[in-house]
Parts: sequence; C-alpha cells; structure tokens
Amino acid sequence: MKKLLNNKYILIAGSLIIGLVLVGVFFSSSNNGEVHEHTMETADTEYTCSMHPQIRQKEPGSCPICGMALIPVEDSGSSNLVDAIVMSESAIKLANIVTRKVGQQTNETSLKLVGKVASDERRIFSQTSHIPGRIETLKINFTGDYVKSGETIGTLYSPDLVTAQKELLEANTIKSSQPALFEASKQKLKNWKLSDRQIDRIIASGEIQNTFPILADKSGYVFERKVNLGDHVTRGQELFIISDLSSVWLLLEVYEQDLSKVSVGQPLNFKVASLPSKVFEGKITYINPIINSQSRTATVRVETKNSDGMLKPGMLATAQLQLETSKNSTIQIPKSAVLWTGERSIVYEKVMNDGGMAFMLREVTLGQQTGDYYEVVDGLEAGQEIAVNGTFSIDAAAQLAGKTSMMSPKSVIKEATNVNKIPTSDRLVEPVKIDPKAKNSLKPLYADYLLLKNALVEDQFDKSQDAAKQLKSSLSKVDMAVFKGEAHTVWTQLSQELKSSLEHAEHWSEIEQTRKAFIQISMAMIDITKTFSPLGEKLYVQYCPMANNDQGANWLSMEEEILNPYFGDAMLNCGNVEEELK
Repeated sequence: MKKLLNNKYILIAGSLIIGLVLVGVFFSSSNNGEVHEHTMETADTEYTCSMHPQIRQKEPGSCPICGMALIPVEDSGSSNLVDAIVMSESAIKLANIVTRKVGQQTNETSLKLVGKVASDERRIFSQTSHIPGRIETLKINFTGDYVKSGETIGTLYSPDLVTAQKELLEANTIKSSQPALFEASKQKLKNWKLSDRQIDRIIASGEIQNTFPILADKSGYVFERKVNLGDHVTRGQELFIISDLSSVWLLLEVYEQDLSKVSVGQPLNFKVASLPSKVFEGKITYINPIINSQSRTATVRVETKNSDGMLKPGMLATAQLQLETSKNSTIQIPKSAVLWTGERSIVYEKVMNDGGMAFMLREVTLGQQTGDYYEVVDGLEAGQEIAVNGTFSIDAAAQLAGKTSMMSPKSVIKEATNVNKIPTSDRLVEPVKIDPKAKNSLKPLYADYLLLKNALVEDQFDKSQDAAKQLKSSLSKVDMAVFKGEAHTVWTQLSQELKSSLEHAEHWSEIEQTRKAFIQISMAMIDITKTFSPLGEKLYVQYCPMANNDQGANWLSMEEEILNPYFGDAMLNCGNVEEELK
C-alpha cells in the first residue's frame, strides 16, 4: 500500500470535492432551476474516488488505489443514454460550451510557413579577368557596392597585351600582302575580350596602350571581393562575385506531414520583419525531394520579383499558403474540439434524450492537420453536432459522475476491491561503487533528463523532443571503459534499458508519445541513481497514481514541489514524493 499522500495532495483532493459540489449544479435534471433537497442517502447510492472515478462501490470506505475517502456519486439527471452527460442551459453557459455541426461548411484554411530570403542562384555571376596582368586601379572598394553591366570597375597592366598590340601594328603594315596574319592578330585581342572599337582605336592611333579597363560583365551587387589593388591576376581568375537581386528566392521549411498540401505552382503571400505592413507575393517553383533528417522538413522554393530592392538575402519571412478544401469532401473539426489520451482521440457529441440536452463521448480517428483543423477519417458523420469549446469541462463532469471519459474508457472498473500495483521505484537494486571519473561521465544525463521533464511539465512538445534527442546523444558519449569490474556489467544492463526507451525519440510526433516513453526513461534513471549515486545532490522520486492508464508512474525531480510531467497543466500538482535519494 502506498504511503500517505502529503498535504499538497490532500489540498488537491479537497479542491476536487468542492468541484464535485459545483458539478451538482451542472447536473440539474431540470432546466427551470428547481432545487431538490436530499436529507438522506438512498440504498442505491454508489461511492467513488474523486481522483479515480472508475472506482465504484456500494459502501463508503477508502479508495483501493490512493487511500482517499470515497464520496457519493451525484445523480447526473434523467437520461435514456447510459453514458450521456446531461447539462442544463445555465451550466452550459457557465462552462462556455460552444457546439457546431460538422461537415456543413468549408472552412478556409491556410498553412503557416517560415523561412528566409536568399539570392537567386541563377543570377549569381563571377567577374573574371580576361587578360593576365597587374591590377593598376580598382573602383570597387567594398562588398555590397552596386555595378552596372559595361561599367569600368578597374584597370589592368598586361605585358602580354603590350606584345599583342605590337604584333597588331606590325601586321597592319603588311596586311595587303599578309591579310591572314593581320586577322589573326586582331582575333588574339578579341579573345582577350577587347572590342572591335578598341582594336580600331589602337590601329588608328598607332600607339600602344599600357593599361586596359576591366568592364563589368553583369549588373548587380558585389557579394564577394577577391582582389586588391596591385594584385597580379591570371586569365580567367575570379575578381568579384556579383548577384543580381532583381529577382530573389524565398526558402521555406515545410514539415514532413504537411508536404502533401504543397505543390509546385501554388501562389502564396509572405511578410518580412522589417516591413510588417508590406505583403509580398510569390509562387512555389521547386520542392526539395530530400527530407532533413534532423528537423524533419523539406525546403520549398518560392520565386518573387524584387525590382525595388526591398527584399534582401538573409531576411526572415513568414508565409501564409492558402489551401483549397472541397466542400463536404472531408469532415474537418477544430483542434479545440479534440481531447487526446495518448492512444485515443475523443470528442463530445451533443444529443437530445429524456433529460434534455446531453453530451456523448465519441472516439474519432484523425487524419491530416490543416491549420487549426483536423480531418476526421472515422468516428463522425456530416450533420453531427459536437462541442468545439469547453470540451474539457464536459469530460471533467463525466469523470466525476463515473461516466465514460477520456480517463475512463468503456471498460471501467466496477466494485474494485484490490489493486495489485508495484511502484516503479520499488524495483530492487543494489548500490555499486564507482570512481569520480565514472560519476562525472553520468552527470550530463541528469541535465538532459531534467530538461526533458520540465518540457513535459510545460506541455512543450518540440522542447521535449530536443531534450530527448540530446539525452540519447549524451548516453552514447558515456565511456564504457570508466566502469570497472561489477560496475561495468551493471552499467551495460542499465544503459541498454535507457537506450531502448530513447530508441525512437526522433520519430515521436506528439507529446503523448514522449510521455509514454518517459515512464521507462524515468525507471532507468531512478535505477541508475540508486545504483551509482552519481549526482552528489538530493533527488526526489515522485509518483502519480493516475499516470500510465491509472497504473502509476514515477519520475525524478530536484525540487520537492510536485510538477507532473505526465499531465502537464491539466493536472500539474497531481502526485506525491515517494522517496528522497541522497
């Protein structure tokens, strides 16, 4: 039998009992507000636990799971549906419950994406030297300078060019007898990108030019400067990298599960932080076929005009991709209508019965998420009316009434008299001594584990997944060689248990999967702590009887205060301290 719950746990129970009294108002069987007084309990009264509503007994007593005193089950009103939750109109208004029929209208949805502006790779050019020589002057002095095609960007002295000019002038004197030689001399200069006009000017003047201008091949901004004044360059050597920003790319990251909603040719709108009131337009031109194994995203490329130069490479952008939804082709429901239990997704349907307005739990199978809506694959039909706000209030009423709920599926426990449960922290382990080097190698595991625990407490899935992956990485870096003798054998077994619980961390797609794995992760970390005592600080083994489908689960914490990682904000302070590890 578990130890007595601490004072905080008793306060929670007291709050729930007060909540039960309030729920009595919800469960009024009449809509006219008439009050019925009960001076004594009938012979048919059932008793339940406010923390474990699946417990149902004919006699008062203690809860076989947590030891709390059982309380009478309040009548939820007349109903011809056994599991229906009857609620008065005033109770519905008080709980802010809103209902909506499904499949009756098409909800305009959009997909929000984030990314950054980048240069159009097809508009990035290399400005090279067409003549070998020495840089005599340079008009581009800094990165980011703008140049126009044909503009002189510097001058170059080339001994080879001086020699070629002499050959041209000599060939010009005998061109009547040796025209082929004259044309070959001209072609040599043309190969060095001299124009016909420049060549004709040399012939007409009869003078050799010592320096020649370097002309820009393309217009654009200088992204990289690769030469300085006085540098000697060879033919074909890069001088500058120039990018034409009259058209740019927007590179967006799309999560793997959203890729089916994106296609080439789709238009979209986007904004950048520096111009919050300006809306830019673009069109998807390419979807990367390779998924990033770390972020589980693919890059989508959008092309957009930038003639005014407002968009600059490196800018962060947010985009809205409008998605077309065919009316009545699929049933979509808001995220606010759904409650998750890990393995099940449930909604509450509005029904009419002998007692008036009521709600019935429906299990649904969800498909793709589009914005704030989920596609319903199975479990609902068009025309059914469901609660889209206040769903948790309905479920809380169902739990306290002992009805089918998210915490108590249809296979509820009746007349429970014995619950055989061994807390996860009660597994037998023998302490094993290890040297300081081995202890230090284990300390990073606790930092990552506590980050994971805190992320689950805060209901932050992305942070919890990052912490789990980091814990997995830290575990792989623990050096087996620092564990000697018996410690080596024990660590091999314990590390394998922890490794197995983290094996699929990269593939968890929702927080309930992380919480389910956290049960085994915590068991392994508790065993490691009891075996090696590596941290050198006090740790608390804490316990929640309602976690793991009411089988109970432990976790480790640095603080005595209960912050429940298995339920997060839904039941933040549910649990008690099992043990102190020093």
